[in-house]
Amino acid sequence: MDSFAQGYARFIRSAGPGSRFRLAPTPSGFLHAGNAVNFTLNWLAARLHPGARVLLRIDDLDADRKRPEYVQDIFDTLNWLGLDWDEGPRDPDDFENNWSQHLRLPLYFNALDELRGGGYLFACGKSRRDLERFQGKYPPEFRNQHLSLDDPNVAWRVRTPEGFPLPDFIVRRRDGIPAYQLASVADDLHFGITHVIRGADLEESTAAQLFLAECLNRPDYARIQFLHHPLLKDDTGMKLSKSAGASALRQWRAEGRPAEQVFKQTTAWLGMDAGGVIAVGDLLRECRKAI
Repeated sequence: MDSFAQGYARFIRSAGPGSRFRLAPTPSGFLHAGNAVNFTLNWLAARLHPGARVLLRIDDLDADRKRPEYVQDIFDTLNWLGLDWDEGPRDPDDFENNWSQHLRLPLYFNALDELRGGGYLFACGKSRRDLERFQGKYPPEFRNQHLSLDDPNVAWRVRTPEGFPLPDFIVRRRDGIPAYQLASVADDLHFGITHVIRGADLEESTAAQLFLAECLNRPDYARIQFLHHPLLKDDTGMKLSKSAGASALRQWRAEGRPAEQVFKQTTAWLGMDAGGVIAVGDLLRECRKAI
């Protein structure tokens, strides 16, 4: 099996001057080291190609979990890492005024209308508690609840083929807000994204988003290059998670710890010598030599 370093090298070679990458954090908690390594891998892949561009896209549709301090933490983390971006908000105010996903709701609703018109959707009135015992695998018998998509307090789910890794996933929540999978597809198409590096825990999401693009007859989405990287684990072997209170980078910054620690993890995954890598510019220089 190929190593991640080999896969990354191939991924780099698939990009070019017109490529478009994205950083897409969610403001649902304080960022951790895994988020920082992901940002660094995407940034490196873009900056190895003069003319490639990086978009900062903050996914804030989940208003219940969004906090101003989490939004600020995204900018603080990127500045601490020394990573720049070509498009997107420059600060929290610019984000709220010009770049929030809530400003692109018509884009998402148009996609939902297309899915509805194509007959891909069904209404679901089941709560999270109702579905807990199925461990994330939506039972096919729940497709027939005799509910209308226009009924109040129903989620909209898309019918998926048998054996699909994310069965009958949600595209519109019960509160009427478009769900993550649909919004991510619409945004990637809207911004012309060509390359995405994301964690291995999002492989099912990648499959779901490719499926949605097929339903929406957007063949250009299938041309996006995806690469999934390993996950950083905590001391118990569990993946780092903002919602689980993983060690936050803001604590690292408060303790005066340098971003060098993030770059050492990045070089380890890429099979590079971390010696002399103390800033992101050093990492870019060493990566140019190695790839």
